[in-house]
Amino acid sequence: MDQSTAIKRFSQWDRQGRFVYTLADLAKLFPEDSPRALKDGLQRLVAEGLLERPVRGVYLYPLAHSCDSFTIESIARALRRGEYNYVSLESALSEYGAISQAPLDRLTVMTTGRKGVYKTPYGTIEFVHTKRPVAELLKRMKEVARPLRLATLQAAWADLKRVGRNTHLVDRSVIDNE
Repeated sequence: MDQSTAIKRFSQWDRQGRFVYTLADLAKLFPEDSPRALKDGLQRLVAEGLLERPVRGVYLYPLAHSCDSFTIESIARALRRGEYNYVSLESALSEYGAISQAPLDRLTVMTTGRKGVYKTPYGTIEFVHTKRPVAELLKRMKEVARPLRLATLQAAWADLKRVGRNTHLVDRSVIDNE
């Protein structure tokens, strides 16, 4: 892949709001490249600053106009594509004002996929596995105008207790008054 072709394709996808890609996405985006040529081309684009690799297997087009304050959520979504994921635990409780100390550099996500912690230049993503049935999960989250869904206040509180996290920073009056 040459640089001008890559810029054209990334810009085209940027206009549709897409700027985070998995390796599989990029293989579809550049079908004319062999796996070896794709790998070499990606290394070249990263070295030239046209792509970032925030975490293994995920690439980001930093010149995208669609980059926003939820970039870390887009990366998390790419890491667990095909699974149900939603912002919960401390991250959600902080958004609801139930925890006064906002976790600025950490995103806590409940997932039906594997648990794991990923350090990226945009912050740390912590995936916590849940075995809840999908029908129950859908009731516990709500659509918001961003890449990942958000747990309801009660669901975030229940998730925090269920996984055995520290509850001392939580303002119970916020939860009880909901």
